[in-house]
Amino acid sequence: MSKGAATRGRILAIAEAGVLAKGFGATSIEEVIAEAGITKSGFFYHFRDKNELAHEMLRRYVATNDRLFDDIFARGRELSDDPLQAFLIALKLLAEMMSDLPGAHPGCLIASICYQERLFDREVRALTARSVEAWNARFLGILQVIAATHPPREPVDLADLAEMLSCVVDGGIIMSKVLHDPRRLERQILAYRSFVKLLFSGKEVPRLQRRRGADLVQAS
Repeated sequence: MSKGAATRGRILAIAEAGVLAKGFGATSIEEVIAEAGITKSGFFYHFRDKNELAHEMLRRYVATNDRLFDDIFARGRELSDDPLQAFLIALKLLAEMMSDLPGAHPGCLIASICYQERLFDREVRALTARSVEAWNARFLGILQVIAATHPPREPVDLADLAEMLSCVVDGGIIMSKVLHDPRRLERQILAYRSFVKLLFSGKEVPRLQRRRGADLVQAS
């Protein structure tokens, strides 16, 4: 890697950490320059302005997550020829990896952008939407293959089920940070995994009814 590419990568990493920690608005170019140990002209050599920095930061984040999903789901397919079992293995691997938050995964840049979308230009907002749609489409493709060989026991919209995984991961990241408990994200992914397993495994799913306030008991 050239010196220029290394500097550019360091700027992006510093900016991403700042945005995830305190938001885009509170992360200044001056702060990034100081931590990167470069001059202001050095920063503007790599990025025209803060919006261009946001574009590249988001592209870098999306590419990193794409590689993560590629590796995890490929590993699941290597360990099982059955699409359901391969997906369950991948979800288990994902949960284990996410238990090391922020070590293995720094947080959700997409969520940070959505919370402050007025600070970003149209291109950043469009790239954010396309990224989420692409991840939902990836998960939907996997679920469609599963449903072809393991018909779900309950009526379910596979697109909604695919989007649920994105919601679980992003929501779990937020909850883990707010409650200072990295294992919350891991448990949420494992809960999603259990739901998928019950839905497609062919086992009877216990019917539940509400009784005595919030208590849930199995119906007869």
